[in-house]
Amino acid sequence: MRPLSRRALGPLTGAAALALAGCGASEAVPAQSTATAGEGRTRYPLVLRNGEREVRFEKAPERVVSLDQGSTEILLSLGLADRVVGTASWTDPVLDSVAAENERVPRLADNAPTYEVVLGADSDLVTASFGRHFAEQGGVVTRDRLAETGIASYLSPTDLDDGRSVNGVTKTRTAPLTVDALFTEIRELAQVFDVTQRGEALVADLQRRAAEAVDGVDFGGRTVAFWFANLDTPYVAGGRGAASLLATSTGLRNVFADQAEDWPSVSWEYVVAADPDVLVLGDLRRDRFPGDRLPDKEEFLRTDPVAGVLSAAQGQRYVALHGAELNPSIRYVDGLAKLGAWWREHGSEL
Repeated sequence: MRPLSRRALGPLTGAAALALAGCGASEAVPAQSTATAGEGRTRYPLVLRNGEREVRFEKAPERVVSLDQGSTEILLSLGLADRVVGTASWTDPVLDSVAAENERVPRLADNAPTYEVVLGADSDLVTASFGRHFAEQGGVVTRDRLAETGIASYLSPTDLDDGRSVNGVTKTRTAPLTVDALFTEIRELAQVFDVTQRGEALVADLQRRAAEAVDGVDFGGRTVAFWFANLDTPYVAGGRGAASLLATSTGLRNVFADQAEDWPSVSWEYVVAADPDVLVLGDLRRDRFPGDRLPDKEEFLRTDPVAGVLSAAQGQRYVALHGAELNPSIRYVDGLAKLGAWWREHGSEL
């Protein structure tokens, strides 16, 4: 067996004994806390180091816009649906566990919204999973522009490498992503909203589920390629992002582990030369790129004269994962569970 490492699972906390549902919506979200940090409450003003800037909160935000599905699902899982006034950039249906809460949240756009739409939501905080939304060129709005209008911003630590945005600035990682960055995001957002117990309970629940998902699972170094989207020049997972973390946690070996980008675009000839034992296919419920949807990928692998020669295509050794399960989000545990389930059913065929 090749279990998740202690570093990958993150440190266990005293909240591990708490049931996630037991401290969710029952924990009130005050507009401003006067309790001390030592009592497990947030002391305002709160200043967080987020990337290359500091973000100051005088009180818990009251109106939040989330520019990504991953960020939105964290906020909803922390019981903050009443604070979320807009969401955008979705690849998949919402998690079942927060579907009812999500019904109350306005969808500003299926993909990236315009700055005018974000401004119209009258928020006091904008969160994002990917720094491309805050980029000067091609983004929704820069963090400086938000600050000028009195709106705070928060970028997920999963998109930060040495303090700089991977998807918005550097395009590459100097070090592999760990799940600790996701846990930091959960804990920091919980601190911002003064719901730290909910944050600890969510982290503990994810740790437990991740351990269960990989228990007894070991692909034994079999090779894998993760295909997110695009038919002509597929976007595949590089070796330092969230998808490759799924591979190392289950004993798979990413054939593009030498790539420093999260999702480099490569040729099919390059994929065929690598000839992975297993293909993980992005099951996206959007139409941003050709081949976003799973049936389109399967049809392409069945009919394309180049991609069709892949041994995994001929043997239909596919594992379908939602886009949110391939991105750094709380859905990573569902990705691990699906990989584990596939190994238990088909591992003997490899």
